[in-house]
Amino acid sequence: MGDNWFGTEGTTPDDRRYPGSRFADVRAAIFAQPYQRIWGAPDAPAWPRYKITLKSLLSGLLACGRYQFANATRRAVDSTADLRWGAGQEGYRRLLHPNGIALTGMWEIDADTPYTGYFAKGSRALIVTRYSTCCTETRRGYTRSLSMVGKLFPTTDPEHAEPLRTANFIAQQDIGGDNTDFINDAEIRNAGDVTALRRGSGVWGFLVTGIVFQAIDKMPAVRQLYPIAELGKPADQHTSAPQFMRLLVAADQPRIPGDRLDFRDEVMAQIYDRGDPAPKRKLVFNIEVTDDGESHGPQVRLRWTFRNWRRIGTITLDRAVASYNADHVLHFNHPTWRRDHDDPRSATRVNGRKVT
Repeated sequence: MGDNWFGTEGTTPDDRRYPGSRFADVRAAIFAQPYQRIWGAPDAPAWPRYKITLKSLLSGLLACGRYQFANATRRAVDSTADLRWGAGQEGYRRLLHPNGIALTGMWEIDADTPYTGYFAKGSRALIVTRYSTCCTETRRGYTRSLSMVGKLFPTTDPEHAEPLRTANFIAQQDIGGDNTDFINDAEIRNAGDVTALRRGSGVWGFLVTGIVFQAIDKMPAVRQLYPIAELGKPADQHTSAPQFMRLLVAADQPRIPGDRLDFRDEVMAQIYDRGDPAPKRKLVFNIEVTDDGESHGPQVRLRWTFRNWRRIGTITLDRAVASYNADHVLHFNHPTWRRDHDDPRSATRVNGRKVT
């Protein structure tokens, strides 16, 4: 796709009438059209590297109703669809986080918690995640910001017959960029630090992103966790969600060597041997939460201080693929901001409109 291709960025009737999805269908979609039929095979092509450009973030700005990035931002907040095929089954262009890898596995909470839904002890859910970088740069040794978004299916049966509505989360390193060489060292949180100047020449695009998110929703550097706390919860039970979550690669995961290694190769090597399509290992993240944290500084250089992190469970991933559909069709909802994250009546965006 060329630099002028955007696909279906805005909210569509299909987005609005989303009935839920089957895990098997989403899994089949993301494993279709892989960039490498067998990862690491001698004839495997190089990974694509889709670019983030200021031009794409400003496209249509002066055309009424056609500002692509604003339409995409509204859709990300308003649409709960899991797959967005769009016209011609080509999907849409990710204007942020364009380069990623999709993984599937299990979400499990094994510790006592005061929370509801799938943050409660004993919760087990199938999960689809996308691990990505917010920058064009994907290689080790360069500034980049690693991110994980996930969607929980409230079942442990991969062949569950009925469509299910999913709950999504978003977590990221420093949104301006970080310099961790190994995914093992990345601290990925739903409330990330912000160091805008690390974007270098991309700082203008970064500032555009913040302005648009602030105008359409609220708090661009924080993504609340209430969708998981409300998944499977009785309607008459008061929501109780943690304020903060971080995801850390388990300490016993191997460290994958390689100069300027693409993060997609690093993730694949955690699960597969090169040239062999059969999974050999699992990639495990510990889920940690706290309600004790505060931010300091302006939005362009924001810092968080946390206390009392505690591990409550794991995300165990056993299959992975980098594919066209994972980059252009798979979709994750950005939960709208609530003044009180446990109270849906305090949402700042309702039925596609921002409220004050």
